[in-house]
Amino acid sequence: MVQAWYMDGSAEDQRKPHRLEPDRPVTEQQLSELGVHAFKLDADSYETDPELAKIRKENNYSWMDIITIHKDTLPNYEQKLKIFYEEHLHLDDEIRYVLEGSGYFDVRDKEERWIRISMKKGDMITLPAGIYHRFTLDENNYIKAMRLFVGEPVWTPYNRPADKYDARTKYLQFLEQKA
Repeated sequence: MVQAWYMDGSAEDQRKPHRLEPDRPVTEQQLSELGVHAFKLDADSYETDPELAKIRKENNYSWMDIITIHKDTLPNYEQKLKIFYEEHLHLDDEIRYVLEGSGYFDVRDKEERWIRISMKKGDMITLPAGIYHRFTLDENNYIKAMRLFVGEPVWTPYNRPADKYDARTKYLQFLEQKA
């Protein structure tokens, strides 16, 4: 499964691991309490994987595409990486499945501390609507990922502060119930 840890406050290259010293790992249970869920799937057989088909059916993930993030494949590569790394939220869940390569999703915990989630080939993650997060490549500078949506995709990020949106209010209510 995915590895996650609390981040240091360093302004060093965003693609580095940024682990606290001493290391403070985050468990899948802790991620789940934030509404973040992770799965391990067989990326080599994603086109015919019955487990992926089951997850898509159960969650009504009807729309899918594949994005490759690399300097040779993504137009405006450097600009896009900066946009992805801006702290933001979405009004819908964000679902990503790594088919090749690796990268990081960072999410805020209940005390506003950053948690870094390392994503590698075969890892799928769901981030709930309304959670503040960001994405960056790691030092390998390459990821190929499946993006899944319920219905038509909406790509709009709402940079922080975005507390006025209903998705954020509902997410905060979810956190209160978990407390």
